[in-house]
Amino acid sequence: MAAVLVVGICLRNASPATGQADQPAWLDPYREPASRIIGAAMADTFAWNRLAELSDMFGHRLSGSPQLEQAIQWAANGMRADGLENVHLEPVMVPHWVRGQEHARVIRPTEQDLVMLGLGGSIGTPPGGIEAETFVVDSFDALDSRAHGKIVVYNVPFTTYTQTVRYRTTGAWRAARHGAVASLVRSVGPRGARTPHTGAVNYTETDPRIPAAAITVEDAELLQRMQDRGTPAWVRLEMDAHLLPDAESANVVGEILGWEWPDEVVVVGGHIDSWDVGTGSTDDGGGCIVTWEALRIIKQLGLRPRRTLRVVLWTNEENGLRGATAYRDRYDKQLADHIMMLESDSGVSRPRGFLFTGNPRGRETVGAIASLLRGIDVHRVGPNGGGADIGPSVRVANIPSMSLDVDRSNYFTIHHTPADTMDKIDPTEVAQNVAAIAVMAYIVADLPDRLGR
Repeated sequence: MAAVLVVGICLRNASPATGQADQPAWLDPYREPASRIIGAAMADTFAWNRLAELSDMFGHRLSGSPQLEQAIQWAANGMRADGLENVHLEPVMVPHWVRGQEHARVIRPTEQDLVMLGLGGSIGTPPGGIEAETFVVDSFDALDSRAHGKIVVYNVPFTTYTQTVRYRTTGAWRAARHGAVASLVRSVGPRGARTPHTGAVNYTETDPRIPAAAITVEDAELLQRMQDRGTPAWVRLEMDAHLLPDAESANVVGEILGWEWPDEVVVVGGHIDSWDVGTGSTDDGGGCIVTWEALRIIKQLGLRPRRTLRVVLWTNEENGLRGATAYRDRYDKQLADHIMMLESDSGVSRPRGFLFTGNPRGRETVGAIASLLRGIDVHRVGPNGGGADIGPSVRVANIPSMSLDVDRSNYFTIHHTPADTMDKIDPTEVAQNVAAIAVMAYIVADLPDRLGR
């Protein structure tokens, strides 16, 4: 009872502008371990080197691929070597979509290749491909009978991911509803030196399924100019894409068991699968490594919190969320004892602080904890924390959720592209991500009272 009172009194002195507590007394016992954690995280490039090993050894890790399964076994073995406890794989059946050969080419009025990537889950074209006139639109409202028999091209400039991604996810069935034979979408991201962005496409049960692919910003604008001058392009689209039966995969789990309340759990993690282009270093190899590394450092320093710390590397985030829903279902009866879940899936560039979803008392507490990271300038706390993989569990049990607020100025330039490779990632920034996650996760797991109470 005394601990609750102290927390309550101190947190009422939080700054309303930042939501951060002004160094409350209950934080004092955590200053020394937080300093040790930060020092260990920033001392070397261990995390960056491990991420490079994941990226270089296995490359892309699309669900159903041997590369993904090899990476999963590698991660489990690495966690055991690090001394994490209860390391195991939790089986998940995942979709197995295969890209196959693909090509897009303007065949008239003049011949030239388009740079494209089929969208994940798309059907293929008939043998020999599809040849049709293009119909370029800048919104769903522009779709009408003129789309019939044509390849619809969505030339929609990138604003935010949430606003623009709907043209990728729903564009095919919307075009098919108007009689289109295929759908091309301007890549969901800023201009990127003619680099295409893949990602998942969704179909409905009632609308025809047509092939769907992404083209570059530059090529979308090319097709727009051709249409504007009254000479719309004819395009030949060839895609061998097909879906195989579901494949066996797994979530990777490792823990540091709590010394007082081991059944209460703080979860951190990222998704180990990626698209089949690039090496998935940013999306989301980095998120896997920095959350795993947080536990490795806590273990290495001999720290053991009151509650269990669990790292989860989820499978199949990119084209199915099967790992996320399997985790929710597996732990259905234990979700009420999930104290907090933190996901890293926005890249591992320069962190600025945290995003948090939960009650005001919880936000005050994490604001106070974040103040211990002021020395590396990762002390800010904002709203709307969460992630795709923790989402199914968080929604069922109303679990406080967090994510790192990182500099995403270049994230969507390489997101889901062949350019998502290791050379884009800075070792110091990776270490800062590790330090922030480790400090936050350790203290939340060790608090005398549950977060938000």
